[in-house]
Amino acid sequence: MAREDSVVTPERYSQGFDYPSYMDQIKVNKARFEGFYDGFKVSPEDTAFFKELVSRPNGPAKMMVIGEDWCGDVIRGLPVLARIAEAAGIPISIFPRDTHPDIMNEYLNKGEFLSIPVAVFYTADHKYICHWIERPEIAVKEQREIEKTIRDENPDIDDREFGQQRRARTGAKAEDWIAATVVELKELLTKSLA
Repeated sequence: MAREDSVVTPERYSQGFDYPSYMDQIKVNKARFEGFYDGFKVSPEDTAFFKELVSRPNGPAKMMVIGEDWCGDVIRGLPVLARIAEAAGIPISIFPRDTHPDIMNEYLNKGEFLSIPVAVFYTADHKYICHWIERPEIAVKEQREIEKTIRDENPDIDDREFGQQRRARTGAKAEDWIAATVVELKELLTKSLA
């Protein structure tokens, strides 16, 4: 977890990609990223909420994200995080997980899993505020249910078909999971700044 001796110094933070630069270098799923980015707008109420937090003396002044272009949660979540950063008026710095294991190791899910995306919020003077990992809690629950249903319907399903069915069924939940992501980020930041 984030420590005083974090490998993410202000200098290291500045070496990440902004969102357009990240998009320029990704190898797969560009159209899916663009679809989520183009399809999501931060509401005026949520924009006002995030801007108010940013205006606080120790409010979030920058966001770091860890992700990979092959990950479904990143494909859905990173465009939302980018839109929130834009609405809040804060910079975003993106690091590919697989080439930055030292950063990822500070934000392991439950202390062991390399779950992505990870969104980390810092103050203007680079003090850690909080971080959010992977997907909203409702998505964790519903994905488990979807996976169980697929296996129950076809116990002998091969991995390829299972993946296709899971993607189709979780894709139908994307809009709800995106809305839940915004709610969770608002709650996390509110609690962390209290």
